[in-house]
Amino acid sequence: MSSSTRPTGLIANSGIELLTFGTPNGHKATIILEELKESYGKTYTYQSINIMENVQKEPWFTKFSPNGRIPAVVDHDRNQFSVFEGAAILSYLVRHYDPEHKFSFEDADDLSRAEQWVAWQHGGLGPMQGQANHFFRLAKERIPYPTQRYVGESERLYGILDNQLKDRDYLVGEGRGKYSIADIANFSWVNWAYFAGINLAQFPNLNKWRLKEEPGFKESEQKLTDLANKAKEQYGYNFASALKFLKQSFYNDPIRTDFPFRIREVVEGMLRRVRQTINQILVINQAEAEAESKEGYLPTDLS
Repeated sequence: MSSSTRPTGLIANSGIELLTFGTPNGHKATIILEELKESYGKTYTYQSINIMENVQKEPWFTKFSPNGRIPAVVDHDRNQFSVFEGAAILSYLVRHYDPEHKFSFEDADDLSRAEQWVAWQHGGLGPMQGQANHFFRLAKERIPYPTQRYVGESERLYGILDNQLKDRDYLVGEGRGKYSIADIANFSWVNWAYFAGINLAQFPNLNKWRLKEEPGFKESEQKLTDLANKAKEQYGYNFASALKFLKQSFYNDPIRTDFPFRIREVVEGMLRRVRQTINQILVINQAEAEAESKEGYLPTDLS
C-alpha cells in the first residue's frame, strides 16, 4: 500500500509504516520488510518520501526521524514506536518480527558477528560510498582529490567484503554462511557500485553474491522502481526519469568507471594547475617588466 499524494503525515493505523525513498539506505529497509512479508505474511505500508523535494525535512517527518533522513519506520502495533537509521531498523525488525531467526541468528556469537557487519557498513562503507556517489556523479565541479579519496576508500572496503565472501555465499554463519541482515545492509550499497564509479569486475566474490536470488531482494527492486515512478507521478520529479540511468549496469559506463579514467582526471587536474601557475608567473613578470622603467620600482619578492 502506498500514498498517492505528497506526504503530510502517517497514513496507516496498524502494522509497519515505512517512510523511504529509492536510495541504498532506503533499499535495505525495503528488502527486510519484503523478506518478512514473504516469510511471515507481515504486510506493511510505505510512503514515498521525495528527498529532492525535502519532504524528509518537514516537521511531521522529523518527529520520527530527527535528523531528517530516510528511511524511518513507525510500528503502529507498538504504540507508534518509531525507528530511524537503516542499521537500527534492521535490528528492530528482526528482533520483533523474525521469531524463527530466518534473517538473524539465534546463536549469540553469530548474532554479534552479523551486527558487526551491519555496524561496519553503517560507519564505513555507507559514509565513504555516499561521498563517492556525490563527487563522482553529482558534484557540479569534478574535483580530482575528493573523487579519488572516496572512490578509492570505497574500493578498499569492497575488497574487505570480497575477502569475507571468499568460499562463502553470505557474510556470516557456519559453512558457506546464512542470508541475514549483514548481507542486506551491505549489499544495498554494493548494488549501487556503478553510481560511485566502482567496477565490480575486480571483486569476483561480490559479483557472485547470491543475495539477488532472495525473494525479498527481487520484490524490493520492483519497489524501488515503484517509488521512483510514484515520485515522478506525484511531483513531476525530473530525477525520477533518470531511473533507467540509475539502474543501468556499470559495465555500460566504461568511460566514467574504469580506473585509468580516474587517474587521467587527476593528471589533467595537475596539468591545469601547472598551466594556471605558469600564466600567473607570466603575468607577474610582465607587470614587473613594465614597472622597472618607472621611478621607485621595487621587486615583488623582497625576501
